[in-house]
Amino acid sequence: MIIVRTAMLWVLLIGMQATAIAAQPAELDAGQLQRYHKLTEELRCLVCQNQNIAESNAPLANDLRDKVQEMLLAGRSDAEIKDYMTDHYGDFVLYRPPLKPATLALWFAPAVLLLAALLLVWRLTHRHRGSTSTTQVADAQSVQRILTSGTSREGQP
Repeated sequence: MIIVRTAMLWVLLIGMQATAIAAQPAELDAGQLQRYHKLTEELRCLVCQNQNIAESNAPLANDLRDKVQEMLLAGRSDAEIKDYMTDHYGDFVLYRPPLKPATLALWFAPAVLLLAALLLVWRLTHRHRGSTSTTQVADAQSVQRILTSGTSREGQP
């Protein structure tokens, strides 16, 4: 029984090691490998959308990593690789899309939404304060009328 468990453990460890080796492109030199890692961290997985292609296990991410490696081996620059990816998949494939009319919403929508939320909170708090003070004045005037009318009735037979 112990022998079977040990054998299964070795198979599992060898399989994990093979996966780790397969994840590293073998044909790239040190400079290309550094560029490869930088590019795969800057490109978004279109399937996962919240991971870069370096972290994703989706089949499309594998294909995109292979394409990056292929283009690096072909001598393409980082800009050419990013241009290829955006031509085929749109600006969404980049974690930092360029600032242009089509991507203005991506860049400025968070700030506009934050300002709108702050304005709404400010307006609600100031409206509440104003209505509270008006209500307090009206309540004070009502109390004053009641007290005044009560004292005038006490003196009458």
